[in-house]
Amino acid sequence: MTSSSENYTEAFVWIWLPDETTPIVAGKLSTDGSTLVFNYGQSFLERDNAIPIYEAELPLKPGILPLLKGLSMPGCLRDAAPDAWGRRVIINRKLGSKGTDADQGEFGELTFLLESGSDRIGALDFQRSATDYESRSPVNASLDELLASAERVEKGVPLTPELDQALHHGSSIGGARPKALITDNEKKYIAKFSATADLYSVVKAEFIAMRLAALAGLNVAPVSLTKSSHKDVLLIDRFDRIKVAGGWQRRSMVSALTLLGLDEMMARYASYEVLTEIIRHKFANASLTLRELFGRLTFNILVGNTDDHARNHAAFWDGKMLSLTPAYDICPQGRSGGEATQAMLISGNNRMSRIVSCLDAAKNFLLSRKDAIEIIKNQITRIGENWSSVCDEAELSEIDRNLLWGRQFFNPYAFEGLEENLNHLIVASS
Repeated sequence: MTSSSENYTEAFVWIWLPDETTPIVAGKLSTDGSTLVFNYGQSFLERDNAIPIYEAELPLKPGILPLLKGLSMPGCLRDAAPDAWGRRVIINRKLGSKGTDADQGEFGELTFLLESGSDRIGALDFQRSATDYESRSPVNASLDELLASAERVEKGVPLTPELDQALHHGSSIGGARPKALITDNEKKYIAKFSATADLYSVVKAEFIAMRLAALAGLNVAPVSLTKSSHKDVLLIDRFDRIKVAGGWQRRSMVSALTLLGLDEMMARYASYEVLTEIIRHKFANASLTLRELFGRLTFNILVGNTDDHARNHAAFWDGKMLSLTPAYDICPQGRSGGEATQAMLISGNNRMSRIVSCLDAAKNFLLSRKDAIEIIKNQITRIGENWSSVCDEAELSEIDRNLLWGRQFFNPYAFEGLEENLNHLIVASS
């Protein structure tokens, strides 16, 4: 088992430039007191095709680049680090059965960057060497084996070396739920597993929400359902990878948290209102992007996804412009009462999960009230029309259908506060 005594002080950041299938070293991330700072390598700065990792944060300049106010490391690099689930996998690898009681704070951020898998989201990886790139690659493992490994991690049981290596490959991806990375010929997937504490079929609920989002006209990552060891597994197509003759190209990405200049400690201040302003100034096709983002916000409220935090929104970065990625992680959240709030502020200090909140904010998305109402009405219609067929596709039980409908999907609270002349929206959802 790996010792937990490593005290990393630096990591070299490697990047896949646009249209390339192999990475090159971009620079070095190193400790500076309680923070991590970055500087580009001279050889990278001299390249004709070099692009900044993210211009607003790490412009192509020599020397140590200053951190944005309030950050302990560059956000665009933190985007490539594992979140809750990946950290649990790494802690399990390092501490085994002691991992369930471990404090993640005892491991520095460089540990999680250097000991997570190399096929991480976006176009970056982290290495101990500035000259030799060694991919922390997967072994071939079946879904059954990966699912068994995920369950052992949840229980704090040490993994066998083989299963440790297989599950470790997916340790670099974000989110809190059990998952792994799968490569199947011409495609790459994120596989999401059921968690032992699930009270209903969360995997099927996310599949249904994602499929309905696509049918409502939103740009979402394609999803499919499969089974492993008689348990449901959600497969999500990776949109940050492109298969070409010479291998795999990687697309650079930054999270909305990075766009907003925030970190996890400040995530509660993340705001759609501020994000819309950034989109107006820094995104290609700003008006279409704002319309899409508004649609995602209203859809989240209609299907009970209150986990729309700023890491669940992201943009592609090509070195010059930003563009919204397909939607992902649209997962209805467990809910008992009526009142609910979104993870991100909608406008001002309002984050209430109500359609009226969205209508009040429509102007920030460059939408008239009439256009905003039409978007919402279309989504309500599409959800209603396709609910039964998509539930059939997911083989969702009647019990789970009754559990989700009217609680997550079309919770009455979503329609509270609407004016009388908008009662047709309530009627359409009933």
